[in-house]
Amino acid sequence: SLSPEFGKREYEIEIISPLKLKRILEREISSLSGGELQRVAIAAALSKEADLYILDEPTAFLDLEERINLSRIIRRIIEKKESVALVIDHDIQLIDVISDRIMIFRGEPGKRGLALPPSSKREGMNTFLRDMDITYRRDPVTGRPRINKPGSRLDREQREKGDYYYVSGDR
Repeated sequence: SLSPEFGKREYEIEIISPLKLKRILEREISSLSGGELQRVAIAAALSKEADLYILDEPTAFLDLEERINLSRIIRRIIEKKESVALVIDHDIQLIDVISDRIMIFRGEPGKRGLALPPSSKREGMNTFLRDMDITYRRDPVTGRPRINKPGSRLDREQREKGDYYYVSGDR
């Protein structure tokens, strides 16, 4: 259920409006799509006071723009509340936007695994990208992250430096 705080003006501005929930909240829950349900669930979670928010794949069922938007909203709300969020996700763009620190898990799902200790975003992204054998940069025009074409000049330059994550324009 939504906490009483959810109706406050602050939440109208911070959550309801950016997530485009006003019309959705007036509908029957059984009529909502997967993405609409996801946005309502995240809004409900963020409306509650907590020291720790655990969000498992918070952008599931959302399109790219909604994922980026929700990532920024989650980060802003968590920072404003001076709380912590443990976000579990496979979406590298979400992790790039939302994270300060990263934990990498290696292994075979359901069989064996190894959790690396928490690291800075830069160190964690470099470890992950090196494991995946890809380099990642920020497009200078759009500001969006891009995976470099294997063997391209940018790919080779980043690999030579051991810098699989953004070389410039880091956030």
